[in-house]
Amino acid sequence: MSRIAILTPAPNDPSYAGRWRAVFDRLAPSLREAGLEPVPTAWTEHERDAVGLAGFDLVLPLIAWGYHRDHPRWLAACETWRAAGVPVANPAGVLIWNSDKRYLGRLAEAGAPIVPTVYAEAVTQDHIEAAFADFDAEALIVKPAVSGGAYRTTRLRRGETLTETLHGTAMIQPYLKGLETGGELSLLFFGGRFSHAIRKVPAAGDFRSQPDFGGHVTAVTPPDDALAVAERVLSIIGEDLLYARIDLVPGPDGSPVLIEAELIEPDFYLGFDPERGAGFARAVSARLTR
Repeated sequence: MSRIAILTPAPNDPSYAGRWRAVFDRLAPSLREAGLEPVPTAWTEHERDAVGLAGFDLVLPLIAWGYHRDHPRWLAACETWRAAGVPVANPAGVLIWNSDKRYLGRLAEAGAPIVPTVYAEAVTQDHIEAAFADFDAEALIVKPAVSGGAYRTTRLRRGETLTETLHGTAMIQPYLKGLETGGELSLLFFGGRFSHAIRKVPAAGDFRSQPDFGGHVTAVTPPDDALAVAERVLSIIGEDLLYARIDLVPGPDGSPVLIEAELIEPDFYLGFDPERGAGFARAVSARLTR
């Protein structure tokens, strides 16, 4: 039986204590049914050397939550795994570049449609006012380039002052009102094949679509234009991906644009997957036999 390491949060991080186990328990059954043995292990236990991962046939960072709060440590761990040749999927190089959302700018340069974005170091109110003028927007979204789960993400309306202190690179985007009605569309791919999709609509008065903030989730069949955009994004990325979640929102003209390409620890929303993770398990099994 192949042993699969599932990377989990740091044991001393109280933010995720008791929460990651439920996600592991949703992932594990389909893997076990495919003849695989999933084993949870904290990613922070393997930062300096990869000895503890040597006995695994594959390492999946699917619950490596909290890396954005200790980004240098995450980068060091990924470099350790890459240097040691650890069979990580997605590859360690992907785990590095995908952890900093400036990758969106590089994808845009290659032709991917993204949410209009400007980047600012040590963002100030002057940056905010300039963005309001450039985007001609009634509201802006400001967030760190290294973040997750709406971490330190703020919505500012015209006339409001930025009170959040963001160190390092920040992203400034126009608030897209289409999100309130059209929601955020997440398309899941396993082994390069489309699996299923869900739509997340923010709670009334909120701008965050995550269920943690009251976002409403439903299973959907993605429209053809959204599926085409997601497949185009994956083609531009051009990496050997075991899994991907491509998050799209209605752009300024209503057409789907990329807001995130989640390639590290995306929620697969297996409760909305008609196969309940069997497609993912098949992709893992296929990866092991290559």
